[in-house]
Amino acid sequence: MEQAPPGTPAPDCALHRRLHLAVDAADLVAVGAVRHRLRSALRHWGVPELADTAELLSSELVTNALLHTGQGALFDAVLTADLRLRIEVQDGAGRLPGRRRDPEAEYATSGRGLVLVEALADAWGVQLRGDGKVTWFELASP
Repeated sequence: MEQAPPGTPAPDCALHRRLHLAVDAADLVAVGAVRHRLRSALRHWGVPELADTAELLSSELVTNALLHTGQGALFDAVLTADLRLRIEVQDGAGRLPGRRRDPEAEYATSGRGLVLVEALADAWGVQLRGDGKVTWFELASP
């Protein structure tokens, strides 16, 4: 039997449950690649039941970061030992995201991203940082 070198994390170690992706500013096509990589990672981590919601909400946050900042974004997904998924999308905008308050927004074809995140995530928030902000959400495995 072959052994891993000393210091190599076990296959179920948290280091194997992290997905980090950088998305270029002008690359909206990459949003689909983020969804695909996330679904694949969740299947590999043994929590495919989180994929549909995680993909939808991740797609919304990455798209918002690209469209509203004109900059790229960093995407991080981490599955904790208690099977809680945390997704973070970091962008260079140093302001809180706006939410549409227009009464006609019900008929709009865009502007529902944060409404979806608020409705479907177990927890979510925004953290302002010196170099921008991080919008995050968490999903618990059923």
